[in-house]
Amino acid sequence: MTEIYLDNASTTQPLPAVREIIMKTMTEDYGNPSSMHQKGVEAEKYLKEAASTLASILKVREKEIFFTSGGTESNNWALLGGAAALKRTGRTIITSAMEHPAVSEVVRYLEEQDFRVIRIGIDREGHLDREALKAALSEDVILVSIMYVNNEVGAVTPVDEIGRLVHEKAPKALYHVDATQAFGHYRIYPKASGIDLLSASAHKFHGPKGVGFLYISEHARIRPLILGGGQQGGMRSGTDNVPGVAGMGAAAREAYRDFDKKNAYIRSLKDYLTAGLAALPDVVVHSGPGEDFAPHIVNAAFRGVGAEVLLHSLEDRGIYVSAGSACSTHKRAPSPTLSALGVDREDLGASVRFSFCETNTREEIDTVLAELKTLLPALRRYRAH
Repeated sequence: MTEIYLDNASTTQPLPAVREIIMKTMTEDYGNPSSMHQKGVEAEKYLKEAASTLASILKVREKEIFFTSGGTESNNWALLGGAAALKRTGRTIITSAMEHPAVSEVVRYLEEQDFRVIRIGIDREGHLDREALKAALSEDVILVSIMYVNNEVGAVTPVDEIGRLVHEKAPKALYHVDATQAFGHYRIYPKASGIDLLSASAHKFHGPKGVGFLYISEHARIRPLILGGGQQGGMRSGTDNVPGVAGMGAAAREAYRDFDKKNAYIRSLKDYLTAGLAALPDVVVHSGPGEDFAPHIVNAAFRGVGAEVLLHSLEDRGIYVSAGSACSTHKRAPSPTLSALGVDREDLGASVRFSFCETNTREEIDTVLAELKTLLPALRRYRAH
């Protein structure tokens, strides 16, 4: 059976160059980068090369790149470390109603610690209410945390415009952007956009799992969360994950090679699937076309069919998709993003996400659409009985 993998927003397959450098750093250059001997020096080179690659892509300084265990740690550090550093200057945090749990759960925790949280609503397409944000910004705001690309429907936030607003109306605030679904699909320049803190995770752009980074502007005040041996300038202690960081550096280089061509191709796949889904009866596509939505995510409700039933029916045919965010797959609660969009309860339980990378093909999309044309009537008849 041919495998068709359309769950790239959950995780991506590591590239050959990534696998090679990980194997090399595990079998040959396996030293501890904190060691002073030659093995340590060899290992440290990989950290410096990865920092240089990421800094070059983002147009920031290498000393502003900090390696973490992934997007969740980066988001936690940005919010908890930022709140701890700035709590004497204000107690208000602004976020949106559609954030990933790695942000929304941290914000809920901070709310329990007597921080005031303002959650900005979104419109029926998943885009931030900018007028509400403008009204909420004030001198008391110390943190603004907004995702760049929504992980469920792909709605894109105008991060540049929000950066200008934040620094104009809340000059003490740190502006954090969760770029977990954006890095590799957008050219991101934190300094030009007024971004103080930016999170990313390697396994979303064909790197290994368990590693990511947090960009911290040299002007940002933020406290470390992990204390110990003083690695990474004392900001994030612990023995450095050399294979993970080296793999992430290799993946980042590949992500921005032939960037425009790759992302135009991925968007063409999205548009092709979207048109095919829209032509099927009782299918509602939540992810719109155009530049206001990311090139690699399509979310649709298949009315009369449970999302998990459809997911496993497609899996039986070698097609892999997602029923919501992979990070909260085992939770039975409705998607907060789709709920915020105003999606009705029936459609909430019938929504499936498809997500692409550059190795997917139109032929795969044709196969998926053909399988859906056969499956949906059968599954609806079965449910009706």
